[in-house]
Amino acid sequence: MTARCAPVAAAPRPRRVPTPQMIGRAATLALHDELALSPKPGLVTLTDRGSHADMDAHTFMRSLFALRGYFVRIAELGHGGAPFEALEQCGIAAEARMLAATGGVNTHRGAIFMLGLLCASAGVLAAQGRSPAPAALREVLTQRWGEALAARALRPPTLPGGLAARRLGLRSASAEAAAGLPTLFDTAMPALRAAQQRGLPPAAARLDTLFAVIATLDDSNLAHRGGLGGLRFAQAAARGFLAAGGAAAPGGMQAAQAIGAAFVQRRLSPGGAADTLAAACWLDRLQPTAP
Repeated sequence: MTARCAPVAAAPRPRRVPTPQMIGRAATLALHDELALSPKPGLVTLTDRGSHADMDAHTFMRSLFALRGYFVRIAELGHGGAPFEALEQCGIAAEARMLAATGGVNTHRGAIFMLGLLCASAGVLAAQGRSPAPAALREVLTQRWGEALAARALRPPTLPGGLAARRLGLRSASAEAAAGLPTLFDTAMPALRAAQQRGLPPAAARLDTLFAVIATLDDSNLAHRGGLGGLRFAQAAARGFLAAGGAAAPGGMQAAQAIGAAFVQRRLSPGGAADTLAAACWLDRLQPTAP
């Protein structure tokens, strides 16, 4: 009689170390993930301008096309051990390409900064043979560039969001980065993982993540457009949406649409939260597939 073979357990897949090309491509795809999400309060989607009269999905797609090479290039800079000044110059050049592609419209300035830093940090880890796990990314970001980012946060602001943050005593994008992007790692990623573990489909999981970020982030875009009152209104609306059950609740999507209408009426646009959502989508795309 032939002996029956016991099943052999599959070996766990090795943790993947992405190349700079993979890191950069994931950033472009993550920005498209953010654009394609709908409904989003006050933000541009594939079918809606949100609170913006000067941009739509076509503007965003032109910007994404212009930025594809940037995310790969800044990941390569991180991989090669480039100093912070080289990252800054790479970002400045990318911003110029964005503005040329959009006719002067700022579609992705915040993403150029945040996702650029993350791509560079992932490049550093790749050069060390390490995958971009959240804790490792945060460690590289703060240890390698935290001091330079803290110094950058002290510069006099020149852009509307930075001016609003300074005037109202809010944490700027540079200060957020110098602190290790706490809203991304302590709010957005846990919210996304919790939604995924509850079995929510990708769009619903991302929507809950976006609202979790709006509820907590000192979003300088909201502060610029609506003052401190507009920021607090948006945060309270987001907390209410989540407390009612979020996207998975009966009528959750309709509630999100109603909040979006209220944002448009007040010309509110949570651009910083959108950038943070895109960063969470990027990180999610780079995580190794479970065996």
